[in-house]
Amino acid sequence: MGIFRSAADRRRSVAVAVGLVVVLGGAYVLVREYFPFLASGPEFRAFVAGYGPFAPLVFIGIQAAQVVLAPIPGQVIAFAGGYLFGAFLGTVYSLIGVVIGSTVAFGLSRRYGRPFVERVVRPDALERFDAFVAEAGLPGMFLVFLIPGLPDDVLCLMGGLTDVRLRNLVAVMVVGRTPAYVVVAVSGSSLANGDLALAVGLLAALFGFSVVGYLRRDRILAALERWR
Repeated sequence: MGIFRSAADRRRSVAVAVGLVVVLGGAYVLVREYFPFLASGPEFRAFVAGYGPFAPLVFIGIQAAQVVLAPIPGQVIAFAGGYLFGAFLGTVYSLIGVVIGSTVAFGLSRRYGRPFVERVVRPDALERFDAFVAEAGLPGMFLVFLIPGLPDDVLCLMGGLTDVRLRNLVAVMVVGRTPAYVVVAVSGSSLANGDLALAVGLLAALFGFSVVGYLRRDRILAALERWR
C-alpha cells in the first residue's frame, strides 16, 4: 500500500516540501539580515531572559492562543519552548498553554453553541467531525490527538458541543499530545545546545509522520470510526 495514492498526493507532497524549504530559507535570510541575535542560541535566550519571570507567562499565553486561533501548529511553539527553556520546562509550559487554550475553546463552544463553532471551523471540517465524534467517541479523540498531522485543535471546539466532560477531554488531549511535544521540545533544546544532528533527526522523523498523517487523514479518521 503506497503512502501517496494519487498523482495529486505526490504533487501536494512536493509542494509542501518546496514551500517548507522556501519558508525556512527566507526566514534564515531575514534573521541574519535584520535579527542577527536570533541566529545565536545564547544571545536569543539572553534576549528572552530580559523579560524575567514573565517570559514563561508570555510563552504559555501564545501556546494557549494558538489552540483557539490556530495561526500556527502548537508543535512549532513547543519547539521554541524547548529552545528557550530546555526540553523539560519547554514541554511543561507547552502543555500548560494547550490546557488553558483547550479549556477556553471548550468553554466558548459550550457557552455560545454551534453558531460560534461554525464561524471558526470550516463547514467541511465541522461536518466531518460531527460524524467522527459521534461514532468514535473519546477513544477516537485520543488517537486524533496522538497522531501527528491530524486537525486536533478542532476537537477542542467540537468537544463543547458534545456530552464529553471537560476534564476527560483535557486528559486525553494532554496524554495524546505529550509524545509529539516532547520530541519537538527535545529538538529545540538540542538545537540550542549545538546538537544539530539530533535536532534535525527528530524533526525529520516527526515531520514524516505528520505528512503521512495529513495525507491519509480521511482514511485514518474512517478507520477510527469503524474501530470503536
